[in-house]
Amino acid sequence: MEYIYSALLLHSAKKEINAENITKVLQAAGITPDEARVKALVAALDGVNIEEAISKAAMPVAAAPAAEAKAEKKEEKKEEEDVEKRAEQAVEGLSSLFG
Repeated sequence: MEYIYSALLLHSAKKEINAENITKVLQAAGITPDEARVKALVAALDGVNIEEAISKAAMPVAAAPAAEAKAEKKEEKKEEEDVEKRAEQAVEGLSSLFG
C-alpha cells in the first residue's frame, strides 16, 4: 500500500515516478523499500494516465451518496404522504361520529 501511496504522492507533487524517487519517498517515511516491488510498481505504472485512473475510480464513490440521498428523499416523501392519509382518515372517522 505504501508503494502506491508513494507513487500518488510523487504524481501529486508533479515529480517523475521512477524507482529512485519512490525509494526516496519510502525511506523518508521510515520504510525499507523492497527493490523488486519498487521496480514492479514502476513497470506497472509505465504508460498509465494516473489522472484518468483516479477520475474513473472516484466516479462511483461520488455517485453513491447522491443515489442514497435520492432514495432517502423518496422515503421521506412516502412517509409524509402516509401521515397525511392517516390524518384524513382520522378526520373522516370523527366526522362520522359527530355527523
